[in-house]
Order: sequence, then structure tokens, then C-alpha cells
Amino acid sequence: MISDNPNLRYAILSDIHANLEGLQAVLKDAAEQKCTHYVCLGDIVGYGPNPKECLDIVLGLNCPTVMGNHDEYCTSNMELTGFNPMAAEGIRWTRTQLSDDDKAWLRDLKYVRHVESFTIVHATLDLPEKWAYVFDRLAAQASFNYQHTPVCFNGHTHVPVAFVRGPTGLQGGLYTKIKVEIGRKYFINVGSIGQPRDRNPKSSYVIFDLIENVIELRRVPYDIAVTQKKIRAAGLPESLAERLTQGR
Repeated sequence: MISDNPNLRYAILSDIHANLEGLQAVLKDAAEQKCTHYVCLGDIVGYGPNPKECLDIVLGLNCPTVMGNHDEYCTSNMELTGFNPMAAEGIRWTRTQLSDDDKAWLRDLKYVRHVESFTIVHATLDLPEKWAYVFDRLAAQASFNYQHTPVCFNGHTHVPVAFVRGPTGLQGGLYTKIKVEIGRKYFINVGSIGQPRDRNPKSSYVIFDLIENVIELRRVPYDIAVTQKKIRAAGLPESLAERLTQGR
């Protein structure tokens, strides 16, 4: 992971879900942590009350971005049979908030991208367009079989967890800071900015320092009450507001 840039720190953003306050807090923290680059792992929209504003911010970052399942469904007229009623209602509402140009940009996103010396994907590497979840080592192994870089970052589950495959096998679990070592592969879920689900309501993102080869999980507080007020004012399901304080 050698680079000519003497300071190369990537902020890895995922599952913003139209939560403007969460996104702004994370970007402020990333700036304070001297991040130099950004990537986005998808699900910019869906659930939350500020899809247009969050999309505009990501566009302004001009960063490598991959498609999430909410990005895909919010830009199409596909049936929402695979979503629970709360998510489906959020998607239908979001469809009315995005311009044709917004939808076209989201539709053109790739499922998988390579950035510097790492890979980004929203869900899985084996079948990225099927939106499967990686909660355990068996599911992680399927992605490792398609991982051609030492590190891959994903989102989708809204739960930050790391899977590491080395000479002695595959391990998985919670993490705060990881030193990337030669001979190992890392499949890292960075959690969610807009709707954490690990019982911690603080926004979650990761900093990857490519010079020091260190991955650091960051948790950032934001004004949840403001986001909740916007959700209610938009007429979105009350449960979308309530869950933010519970981190679930």
C-alpha cells in the first residue's frame, strides 16, 4: 500500500440514508481528523428526510461511490415486495423528492469499485446486485473468494464488524482499530451514518490511513432530535424517528 502522497487518509462513508445532521457531523469529524479523501458505500437515500441535500453533499465530494439497494429502488418503479412496510413507505416518499438527474446519477453507479489499493461494495462481493447481508463468517467467506485486494469495505447491515482471513483461518468480530498486515485479507463493515443498528445511536464511519495501514472506527454524535422532527414533518413512519435514539 505504497503511495506518493505523504498524507493519505480516507473517510469511508456508508448508509447515510438521507440523514443530513448525521452526515454533517461525520464530515466535520473527518475534517478534524485530517482526512484527505472520501468514498461512499451507497444507500445515500432512503428512510431519512433529506435525500436531496445528502445527495448534493456526496456529489460535491466528487468521491468514488457505489450503489446501495435503497439507491437502486428509489430511482426506479420496481415493486417493493422485498421491503418491510416502513422501508417501502420511505422509498416511495423519496422517489417524489429526487429529480430526474438525481435518479440518473444514482442509477449509473457501479456495484463494486477499486480505490487505491482497496475495494468498496455496498453488500457482498460474490453477488453484489442481490443485496445479501454479511453477519457471519460463512457469508464473509463467500465475499473473500472474490476479493482481490487486501482490504474491502462494505455496509448494508448498519452494524460495524470486521472479518479477517489469515494463515490460521477466518475470524470475525467487533473492532475499533485494526493494523493491516501483509498476508491477511480484511472485509470491514463501517456501520451507518444515518441509521446505526448496533444499539449505539452515534453515527458510524471509518478512517483508513493508507500510509500507516490503520483502519479506525469512528463514532460521532449528532442532533438526533432535529432529524426526528424532520421525519415527522415529512409524514414518514414514526418508527423511523424513534429508532434513531435507540440505535436499532
